[in-house]
Amino acid sequence: MNRPTQIVNSQRARAGSITAVLLLLVNAGVSAQCTAEAAPAQLDFTLKDMHGNDVSLAEYAGNVILLDFWATWCAPCRVEIPGFIEMIEDYGPQGFSVLGVSIDDPPDALQRYAEELGMNYPVLIGDGRDDIKSEYGPLIGFPTSFIIGRDGMICHRHIGFTPKARFVADIEALL
Repeated sequence: MNRPTQIVNSQRARAGSITAVLLLLVNAGVSAQCTAEAAPAQLDFTLKDMHGNDVSLAEYAGNVILLDFWATWCAPCRVEIPGFIEMIEDYGPQGFSVLGVSIDDPPDALQRYAEELGMNYPVLIGDGRDDIKSEYGPLIGFPTSFIIGRDGMICHRHIGFTPKARFVADIEALL
């Protein structure tokens, strides 16, 4: 290999390393307060919780909200839920809320699941609620989570498993 080719390959390797480090930082939770694509969140929905009670999303306006679309059959969802439980304990007193919208599970299955995992936040019924799914969709993968600021703007959207550290960074920037 000649010298110019070695230099170019070395520069490409260095650029690839820098890119990898930047991706690690982003995935580790380094984030801005809101993304450039921030948009108003539609909170004018009332859903039933797993016990049959009406829950209005608008009641949570003014809080930092993690709106999580998930399902009991979703393995990455199950991995994220303990982090949500911890975040409610840590940040709930500062005005942070988690609302879990189950996309297709019946209330009895949700009650068993929530009890097993110790879910300490509202578990809402999204089955048959194409209105909310459409508003926040298309929901192309699960879990799909939205971080909504106190001002009602959707600041972040996470599709698929997201590390707790990333959620914490997003939330702390908004509290």
